[in-house]
Amino acid sequence: MSFFIALLVFVVVTLAVFAGMSLFDQRKAQARVLRDRLATVQKPAEQAAPEVALLRDEVLSRIPAFDTFLRRSARVSVLQKTLAQGNLDVRAGNFLMLCAVSALGLAVIAFIAGGNMIFGWVGALLGFFIPYAYASHMRTKRFAKFEEKFPETIDTLARAVRAGHAFTTALEMIANEVAEPVAGEFRQLYEEQKFGLPVRDALLNLADRVPLVDVKFFVTAVMLQRETGGNLAEILDNLSYVIRERFKILRQVRVHTAQGRLTMALLMALPPTIVVLMLFINPGFIQPLFTDPLGHALIVGGITLQTMGYFVIRRIIRIQV
Repeated sequence: MSFFIALLVFVVVTLAVFAGMSLFDQRKAQARVLRDRLATVQKPAEQAAPEVALLRDEVLSRIPAFDTFLRRSARVSVLQKTLAQGNLDVRAGNFLMLCAVSALGLAVIAFIAGGNMIFGWVGALLGFFIPYAYASHMRTKRFAKFEEKFPETIDTLARAVRAGHAFTTALEMIANEVAEPVAGEFRQLYEEQKFGLPVRDALLNLADRVPLVDVKFFVTAVMLQRETGGNLAEILDNLSYVIRERFKILRQVRVHTAQGRLTMALLMALPPTIVVLMLFINPGFIQPLFTDPLGHALIVGGITLQTMGYFVIRRIIRIQV
């Protein structure tokens, strides 16, 4: 009961603090915006022009106080980039609140099911990382789809350049003709250079948004061609060939590591499956694992070793090509 009271007090105090800080910081934020606008108007034209930004600041939360607090952390900026790379339309502040709610809900469920504070803390830890695991999964899935469509994109770009179109015009053609998610990234690349950003910087932004090896190859090849000259269509054809050969090697690697991936899946699924089966077949045999303090320690140790084993096997079967 004390666990629920502590959680309730924590949630109420946190919400009250954020509400008070948001009301206090609302006027402060409005005054700061007004002061910045007046300073921009009062500047001479030759001084104000170089400071105009092409990209707006990303709002991490609609609550001004919470947004100001989140901007102080570099990890939150990395989290916001991860959400954007996974094509998740959610701000980092809202995502962290979702993680907190998930942690609280799973902690309550684990505490009720296990009847011990250790289960509550384990449930809170798992609940906090479940939304992040989903975001990471969506990011990986989107990047995999991007890699699948990228050779076709390079071929389209090479054909457009060979047909006599300018490089920037070819980017617009890709944004209109190629499927997502490649179209969205190249559309942003085209719009950035269209509104005045140098092509080199726009390409570097593309490599930052999509940190894949193939994209880095593409950006490096295009920047070198623009600086030193050469046949861009031929360079893109060779790059497309190299990327397709990498895919062939990756598929062969997946075949050779299939046994390791199957072993990882079996080792991760076997302990919880056995525990659930024993709860139905012979509850008295497995019950001390949840009621005895030694059983709680064994559960924590088992989960820790399972997690370590997962990362070790994953490190072994992930071969860079």
